[in-house]
Order: sequence, then structure tokens, then C-alpha cells
Amino acid sequence: MEKFYLTTPIYYPNARPHVGSAYTTIVCDVVARYKRMCGYDVAFLTGTDEHGEKLERAAAEAGESPGEFVAEKRELFKSLWQTLGISEYRFVHTSQNPAHRSAVQWMIGRADKAGYIDKRKYEGRYCVFDEMYVSDGSDPVNCPNCGRPAELISEENYFFRLSAFEDRLLKHYEDHPEFVLPDFRMNEVKSFVRSGLRDISISRRRLKWGIPWPGDDEQVVYVWYDALTSYLSGIGFEGEKRSKDFEKFWPADLHMIGKDILRFHAVYWPAFLWAAGLELPKTIFAHGWIYYDQDKMSKSKGNVVYPEPIIKAFEESGAPGNDALRYYLLRDTPFGLDGSFSYEGLIQRYNSDLANGLGNLASRTLAMLQQFCDGAIPLPDNATRDEAASDASSVVVGGPQAFDSLDFSLVLTGLWMLMSRADKLIVNKKPWELAKSALPAGQESLKGTLYRTTETLRIACILLYPLLPSAAERLWKQLGEHGRVEDEVIDSRLHFRQIEPGTVVGKPEPIFPRLDRRAMLHRLRELADQDRAQEEKAAKGVSAKAGSPIPGPEPQIPNREPLASSPEPPKITIDDFAKVDLRAGTVLSAEPIPGATKLLKLQVDIGAEVRQICAGIAEYYQPEQLVGMKVVIVANLQPRKLRGVDSNGMVVAASLGEDGKPVLATFLEDVPNGARLK
Repeated sequence: MEKFYLTTPIYYPNARPHVGSAYTTIVCDVVARYKRMCGYDVAFLTGTDEHGEKLERAAAEAGESPGEFVAEKRELFKSLWQTLGISEYRFVHTSQNPAHRSAVQWMIGRADKAGYIDKRKYEGRYCVFDEMYVSDGSDPVNCPNCGRPAELISEENYFFRLSAFEDRLLKHYEDHPEFVLPDFRMNEVKSFVRSGLRDISISRRRLKWGIPWPGDDEQVVYVWYDALTSYLSGIGFEGEKRSKDFEKFWPADLHMIGKDILRFHAVYWPAFLWAAGLELPKTIFAHGWIYYDQDKMSKSKGNVVYPEPIIKAFEESGAPGNDALRYYLLRDTPFGLDGSFSYEGLIQRYNSDLANGLGNLASRTLAMLQQFCDGAIPLPDNATRDEAASDASSVVVGGPQAFDSLDFSLVLTGLWMLMSRADKLIVNKKPWELAKSALPAGQESLKGTLYRTTETLRIACILLYPLLPSAAERLWKQLGEHGRVEDEVIDSRLHFRQIEPGTVVGKPEPIFPRLDRRAMLHRLRELADQDRAQEEKAAKGVSAKAGSPIPGPEPQIPNREPLASSPEPPKITIDDFAKVDLRAGTVLSAEPIPGATKLLKLQVDIGAEVRQICAGIAEYYQPEQLVGMKVVIVANLQPRKLRGVDSNGMVVAASLGEDGKPVLATFLEDVPNGARLK
């Protein structure tokens, strides 16, 4: 069996993990589940990096020993991974771990023996927060990563000759363009290395909380040398002693990291491995950050988002909270770029895609199977089976390719296009009318329609499982399938293994119940407030234990003000309203307009024709979010040109908040394209 080894970052447990940490781990869970379904033997590693000056200081402020402090924080990560339903992972921690200590000291010894380590006196500026040297000078300077003032330190340390690897690194980047992804991150790394590499200090004398330097008890190993070695020790590497798992799984196939720690992984880590005579990982993927409403999350701003209240709020409403959060994070952010989290966006995406899309298609199909086919999958003719296979072929072939390139948004776009076609088939064929037909052709058409929509749902289950595991399993059982979704094999032949006619389906139960936006928004914010209050109370208790007050203002949840009321518009007659031709339509495609930051060019199917419409929503909607969405347009608006592009109509949206954020109008029930709003 072919192997696949992937890792999250080794998280720094100085604080409770938030939605950003959850994002990275969810992505790795998606990849791990997908690779298992492709037949790989998967090793999925996560863990905590528990040494360093920052943690030593945080423990002192909390009135605890460093060991007690990190052990408590470590459990926060494990608890969150359990809440998120993260599958079959291995967990490594760097403190109080003899096997890891042996691995780190062996790495140091090999690099020293190879001539890459020497002892020198260092004086310069050091950022404790990012655990990195930022300047060799004595003049005050701020850290380029976090902006905090760097501290002046002077001590004798052991140095690693990073400069000796400059040419070798650049050659490796050229020979292995997949080593750093996305491509623009590789360009950043190359630029950094070409600017000249300096030797780096890899020990600390004034610090005691760390792994002792081999042969020199006055020094401890630099936290990044320590942390990166976790990728080895986490699968059974202890230096000369190596497990069968290590021999099988190393080198890593994928290190998944945030963009802020790219330099350590793409420059330092390969040099450390080469110095020890070990193979390099195959790919380092640096994704973007998750912001809150376009703003960086910060405790001082009170805008840090934690997953637990979100999951609780959805589950209280009978919705799968894990899947709702996973879907929003994976769908709204093209992987590799920065994303922005908002409660409004989360609810909108859930209702429009999961409740109105997948959930509605599943409920309608299963209900019609119960009503018209005695609850069993009908036997269609061969032509219909071929049509069902053809419907799915592009998604089935394209889905694995998108998974392999970590383009999760593309996977979901393809699936939603497939389900949109199934919705359109139901609208066009009208099974409820075919069921009344006494003609054999009508009955055959009924069977064929329901067979094709059911097959669409079965294929959606399989490809959705890595992304939405809970919902996929529930739908799988409702479709009457036995066994587990994860036991299905994802490959290019998937569409030839069709659903078996005669299979008895289960009772249709809502997988994604539609949520009231205002009530859900209120509950999400209420639970977030309660969660923060509890955290503040706990922090004050820790502060009292340590004998120091907690500085800073009480955190506030942004955007808690009610919607501003607008001046009452003038009254109109019914004749005035009748002049506006409002039509339902489905967005077939969406793309940016060159030179326009706010406009998207849409192609909207309104039944009798496809309209090209320019919409000023580019700041709030990604093009791929819109494909397949049912919208409302003003069909009799005078055509005009916007940025040189013809626009024949207008998309209807609500205006939310002070910045006028548009929220597109859509439908709870299925409405045919071209239907007029009255």
C-alpha cells in the first residue's frame, strides 16, 4: 500500500486555539480522509511545540511551572480536535518527551560532526514572541513579523552555518518547484535566500526551559531546531533508533503551515535535514490567514473567533455544526489565500448552499422515492444509466484532481454544479406530474429522473465525505447504502459503480435544516460573549494566582448594534410596482472585470434567455461562490455599459450594516428560472 505522510504545524500552546488553528487542522483532516479513500496508508501528525522563552515567561505570569502550563494548554488542542471530529491523527509534544529529546540531540550532534556548528558571541535584537533574531545591531528595532519591539541580548551561543546552504537551497527550489506551494510563496522564499543567508544562533544560554545542548548543560537548543524535529520524532525517530513507521513514512509528503512560518520550514528545515544526512519533505504548503471581517484577530480587539460556540449554536438548531464550519472555511476561501470570517457569511453560506442546495435536493428526491416508487430505487433503462454516468463524469474526474491540488473550493464548485443540474432536471421533468401519467413513457421518465437525481446524491456523498463527513454519512444511510462512505474508493472510475436499483431508501430527515438568519446570528454572538466572559474570568483567576492584574479593556464582539433604520420611503401604487419586472435566475458563470475592483460579470439563466449582468459585489463574493446560485434580477432595466462591458439587468441584494455590504436575494423553495416575482 502506498504511503502518505502529512503534518499540521507543531502548534505553540501559549493560548487557546482559535478558528485559524482549526482551519489548518481541518484542511489536513480533509486531505487525510481523501487519501485514505484513494487507498493510501496515511500518517497524519499534529502536536504542540512546548519549549522556548515565550512559554517560560507565560508560565511565570500564570504562577505555574512551565511543565504544568504547557500540559494544560496541550489538552486544549486535543479537546478541540475531538470537538472538530479530526480523524485518526498522531499527536507529538516536545517537552517531557525522552524520545523527542534524543532525536533533537542526535540532529545537533550530526550537524556538529559535519562541521556546520560552531560557538560564537552574539549581540543583537531578538523577538521573543516569534522566537527569531531580527537584527545584529544594538539600535531599537521592531520585529518585521509581529511589529513588537525586539529585545537586545548578548551571550555566547552555538551557531548553525545556514550560509553554507544558500546555493544548494536555490538549486533544490529550481529542481523541485513543488517543494513550496503556492507558486507565489516559492517566489518569496527564493527572494529571501537570494538576498543572502546569515548564520543563525541555535542555542540559548539565559533560557532553562528547553532541551539541553548535548555536552553543554549551560545551553538549551533553539526552539525552532527543537520544534521542526517533531516531524521526525512524531513517527518514531530517535536518532540512531528508528521505528518501522519512520522508515515507511519519511520523508513527509506534505507539511501544511501558515504563511507566517514559511521561512523556518522552507529555508531552515531543509538545511537542518541536509546537515544530518536526511531526506527533505516533498511539499510545504503555506496557506493564508483567516481574518475577522477583514481584520486580523486579536484578543485586545475582542474579535478572536473560537470554534466551540459556533458548533454549539448550530447543533442547538439541529444542524451539523462541524460540517457547517468546515464548509464555510473551505468554500469561501480559495486555499492558499487569506480569508475573512464573518458570522453573517457563515449563516448565508449554510442556508444558500447546504440547506437550500444539498439538503433540499436530498429531501425532495427521497420524499418522491417514498411517494412514487414505494421507497426503492427504480430500475431505469440502459440509456438513463448512461446519462447518469455522463452527468457525473466531469465532476468525478475533476474532483480528485482538485483534491490533489488542494483546491477544495473547486471540488465544491463542481459538486454544486452537478447538484444544480439535478435540481434543473426535477424542475423540467416534473416527477409529480409524471407520476399521474398512465402512459409507459411517463412512468419510464419518472423512474429515469429519480434514478439520476439519486445517483447524483450518491456520488456527492462520496466526494463530499472528506469535506463534510457527518452529513455525508447521514445522507449515505438515507440513500439505503450499507457500510461506510469512507470505505468507498475515489478514482476516475467512480461513476461506473452506480447505485443499485431496488435499494430501499430510508426515511427522509433534514440533514441541513434551514436556519433563521437573525435568530442564529443573535445566538452565535450570545454564545461567543458567554465564552469570552468565561475565558476572562479564568484569566483573572490565573492573574490573581500569579499576583498581577490583567491589563487591557474588556473584549467586545464587533457588530452587535441593531441594523440601522432607514428613512421610510415614499408610498407607491401597485401599478408602480408592476412596472418592475423581477425574475428568478441561476448564475451560470461569474468572473472579474479587468481594471474593476468592485464589479463581477455574471451570466444569468432566466429561462427564455441568458443575461449578462455586471454586479458591484466583487468585494464580498468570490466568483466561484456565485455559480449555481439562484438570484433575483430586474429584467427590464435599461441596458448600460460598465467599464466597457454591457450590462443587461440588475441583481437584487439587501444592504447590510454601515458599509452597505450586499447580501444577494435568493429563495427557500425551488423556483424555475424566469419565474416572475409578484
